[in-house]
Amino acid sequence: MSRIGKLPINLPTGVSVTVGEDNTITLKGPKGELSQHVNPAIKVEVENGVLTVTRPNDEKQNRAMHGLYRSLLNNMMVGVSEGFKKELELVGVGYRVTNTGNLLELSLGFTHSIFMQLPKEINVETKMERNKNPLIMLESCDKQLLGQVCAKIRSFRKPEPYKGKGIKFVGEVIRRKSGKTAGK
Repeated sequence: MSRIGKLPINLPTGVSVTVGEDNTITLKGPKGELSQHVNPAIKVEVENGVLTVTRPNDEKQNRAMHGLYRSLLNNMMVGVSEGFKKELELVGVGYRVTNTGNLLELSLGFTHSIFMQLPKEINVETKMERNKNPLIMLESCDKQLLGQVCAKIRSFRKPEPYKGKGIKFVGEVIRRKSGKTAGK
């Protein structure tokens, strides 16, 4: 039995679950609404505020999907009740960021500024303080979408190992290399 798949999901107050006839699970909460299609082999049941995921047999495919769908549904439950938050930090001289609504403008040392239109499900806030690195704070109820957007923003200028310049997550440790003078 899957260790993750067999764990029940306790639904907090304010979160409602509907199971559609085509095996689509929809969760509604104070932070938003998310839905996920579940493979017909996996059964999802809701009883007394507890969501359980079960599989019909121990075939390899069913075992793999059991833990996967339980994790996806748990992430959805946390998202609609509490939400997810990520912070990105711009490290480098002259790196700037501003936002107008969901339009993000990044100045990363290229000849032009990079404009990125964020999805409407994501709330963005930027912070530029004197003598501190600029911050991008992203918040959403969809963990998968939030991670995808963070990866896209980070891909514009990944942190390099010599000076540590680039876009990194707050708290991320960059493995640093000593330059060519270390060999002497």
